[in-house]
Amino acid sequence: MKKLILLTAILGVSFAQESLEDLRRQLEEQKRVIQELERRIKELEKAQKEEVKPEKESKPLPADRSLQLKLKYSESLRTYQPFSQKAFLPDISLIIDTSYVNRNVRDETFRKLEIPGLYHKHADGRGHGELNKERGFNFNYAELYLYAPVDPYFDLYATIPFSEEGSEVEEAYAVTRGLPFGLQFKVGKFRSSFGRLNAMHPHMWDFANLPLVYKAFLGDDGLKEKGVQINWLAPTPFYLLFGVEALQGENEQSFGTKGFTVGDISVKDTRKPNLYVGFVKTSFDIGKVSVLTGLSYADGRTRVNHLDTEEPHAFAGKTRIYGFDLTAKYFIDSYRYISLQGEYLYRDQKGTRYAYDQSNNPITSYLTKKQGGFYTQLVWRFAPRWRAGIQYNLINKNEVSGKSLTDNLYAYYGMLEFNPSEFSRIRLQIGQNRAFYYNDQRKTVNEVILQFNFAIGAHGAHPF
Repeated sequence: MKKLILLTAILGVSFAQESLEDLRRQLEEQKRVIQELERRIKELEKAQKEEVKPEKESKPLPADRSLQLKLKYSESLRTYQPFSQKAFLPDISLIIDTSYVNRNVRDETFRKLEIPGLYHKHADGRGHGELNKERGFNFNYAELYLYAPVDPYFDLYATIPFSEEGSEVEEAYAVTRGLPFGLQFKVGKFRSSFGRLNAMHPHMWDFANLPLVYKAFLGDDGLKEKGVQINWLAPTPFYLLFGVEALQGENEQSFGTKGFTVGDISVKDTRKPNLYVGFVKTSFDIGKVSVLTGLSYADGRTRVNHLDTEEPHAFAGKTRIYGFDLTAKYFIDSYRYISLQGEYLYRDQKGTRYAYDQSNNPITSYLTKKQGGFYTQLVWRFAPRWRAGIQYNLINKNEVSGKSLTDNLYAYYGMLEFNPSEFSRIRLQIGQNRAFYYNDQRKTVNEVILQFNFAIGAHGAHPF
């Protein structure tokens, strides 16, 4: 019994000592927390005192673009000074693209290549125009990008590309900020949101060339127009966007609307705007795979000379283009991924063809065109600075007034890309094009392109 009482007393003393040690440790921890809080209070007080100094530079903006815009505008209001212009300076960036090209076709021949019933070059060389167009060294473009908030209601964007032939205002538009019910309004000149690739600038492409079906239906510079756009982001648990556009209709490849005269026949210009675009886009995740897909539709009138070749003829009628796009990206880890992207476009044209007979008398005939094609590409980012990819292009339908002009028009490319940083790119691309004709004969174009792209200044992150 005495042993049991003695053992109980020893355990009680030990427990009391351990409890006392725990209390001491807790007290020391609380002292440390209080000291840390006092230090942080002093730092915040010091920062508030320094904030009023105009010479103090602001902290870098966060990576999220929407948050950048909100902070940029709110900070410009908070630090506004009547005689300081710093708050009104826009974000500015400059991008240049240059390349070395080696191909088996002379430049004079290359400029005359076309696809019967589908493609005739209309680009004037200003701005972006046709890229990598000459053998040897090419200065493709220098692109100036500007952005700034206008006021609490609008943001303003402008993109001005320069080439050796001249420059143009490619995009200059205002976008609303914070409209209710998920609405957004855009007005000015901008790249249409038709399809997946059209809204992207060339430095955002995964390959050095525009896909064949885009070149055939929308021209070397894509669908960029003056007009308005209204978007509605649906209140769904996943991304779902609806949009419509009313555009001037000046794309010469499919929607040119200039009046013309053939002999004693005069065709007047159409009322403008005459091009209307609608689209729906959605995105969702399936495990580690992110999917972005959409449907697009463009409807407009066409009044244009030299629809296909340099022969004296013209076309007036109605053009519809349907588009489907799909992008699926599988993320292997934080920087490696495999991306599969593709688009299918289908063009339906109906109208009147104006030409001359052998006696040089003007004649007319009813013309229909049903044409379609696609591109698909696979890009693998296998290291933080390295990417590789392949692209396949095919025009699988080229039917004019019930007659198939050409078939199996294809092109394919492979590329290897090194990015020393997010502001520079070196890309090697090789490929073969079997879609073009020269003097009614099919011409095989083999080419190697070494492309260099550099950017300076503030520029937003590229989309998914």
